[in-house]
Amino acid sequence: STKSPRLYKPTIAPKMHPSGRPIRVVAVDVGMKYNQIRCFIDRGVELKVVPWDYDFNSPSEESFDGLFLSNGPGDPTTVQITIDRVAKAMQKADRPIFGICLGHQLMALATGAKTSKMKYGNRGHNIPCTDALSGRCYITSQNHGFQVDTQTLPEGWKELFRNANDESNEGIYCVDKPFFS
Repeated sequence: STKSPRLYKPTIAPKMHPSGRPIRVVAVDVGMKYNQIRCFIDRGVELKVVPWDYDFNSPSEESFDGLFLSNGPGDPTTVQITIDRVAKAMQKADRPIFGICLGHQLMALATGAKTSKMKYGNRGHNIPCTDALSGRCYITSQNHGFQVDTQTLPEGWKELFRNANDESNEGIYCVDKPFFS
């Protein structure tokens, strides 16, 4: 994880907020890969990458338009400070929140859901995942040893992606707020 916040400027003409400033996403780095940074800035988004324990809810935090929870290694329950801060951001519900891999699991824990260690984990390329909304199957790359227990998702949260091989959960969404993984 990064040790201090770092701002990445878009590599193309920035997408603009109605106020006239560039659209900014705060990315919580819990093991982020540099390609994720490129994916944002190559699409015109200003990206502020912050450490895993950064307080993005602080009143002194500059305006931002979305919160991204990165991938990373290990047991999601070991980063409770991040889970608590994500839960607080969800209560405010003033901007989109989205995550992948470990970020997905942190989001689930912030809702009050539970995670568990998988016997073998999902590791590799060409792993099929089914979109619960469209029924479409996507081929994904995965490397995680923990899963979200969808039976523990609170009311208002649903499964978004399911692993077609082992039926484990790979994504969730909130039915009335812009939160998804």
